[in-house]
Amino acid sequence: MDILDFVLLIGTGLVAGFINTVAGGGSLLSLPVLIFMGLPPAVANASNRVAIFSQNIFGVLGFKSKGVSAYPYSLYLGISAFFGAIIGAKISVNLNDELFNRIIAIIMVLVVLATVFSKKTVVGASAERTDKKSTIIGIIVFFFVGIYGGFIQAGVGFLIMAALTSINRFTLVKTNSAKVLVVFIYTLSSLGVFIIEGVIDWYYGLTLAVGNSAGAWIGSRWSVKSGDKWIKRFLVVMVIGLAIKLWFF
Repeated sequence: MDILDFVLLIGTGLVAGFINTVAGGGSLLSLPVLIFMGLPPAVANASNRVAIFSQNIFGVLGFKSKGVSAYPYSLYLGISAFFGAIIGAKISVNLNDELFNRIIAIIMVLVVLATVFSKKTVVGASAERTDKKSTIIGIIVFFFVGIYGGFIQAGVGFLIMAALTSINRFTLVKTNSAKVLVVFIYTLSSLGVFIIEGVIDWYYGLTLAVGNSAGAWIGSRWSVKSGDKWIKRFLVVMVIGLAIKLWFF
C-alpha cells in the first residue's frame, strides 16, 4: 500500500463512517473501494468489518458525550442481532451482483418512505414504545437484522432505522444512538467468524478503521446537534443517490 492508497482509505472511511452513523449505506462506498484496490470481494467484506467495529465504538462514545442513549433497550436488540449475525456471516450463498444491487435499491427506497414520511418518526419521547410487546417484537426482528448484517452489512442501517422508528417510535436521533450500539454488538460475532476463517486483510481493515472512527465521532455529534429535521434530509439524499447508483450502475 502506497501513500495514495493510504489517503484514499482514510478519506473513504471518514465519509463512510459519517454516512453509517447518520443514516446508513456507508459500506456501499467502502466495499467497492476495497475491491478496487485489489482485495477479493470476500476479503473486502470481511476487512470492512474491522472498520465497522471501530466506527461504532466511537459512534457510541459520540452519542454518549451528548447525553443521548437508548440503553438498555438497545442492548437487548444487540444481543439478539449478535446470534443472527453468526448465521449471516457463515452464509456462503452466491447471489447475482446485479440482482442483489437492485434488491438493496428497492429496500432502501421502501425504508426511506417508511422512515421519513411516517408520523411515528416525529413523535416525542413520551410516545416511545418499549413495553413488553414491543420489546419482544424488536428482539425477533433484530435477530433477522443480524442475519442480514452478518452476511453483507451494506444497507443494514436503513433497516435498523425503519425498525426502531416503526416498532418503538424513537426519534431519529435516538434511533441512531441505538443503531451504533446494536451494530457494535453484532459485529463482534460476525468479525469473530471472519477471524476464524482467516479472510481479513488487517492492514487495509485497520487503515479504513481510522477514517470510519473519525467519521462516526463527527456524525454522532452532528446528528444530536442537527436533530431529526436535518437527519431526514440527509437520509433522503443518501437513499435516492445510492438507489440510483445500485439500480443503474
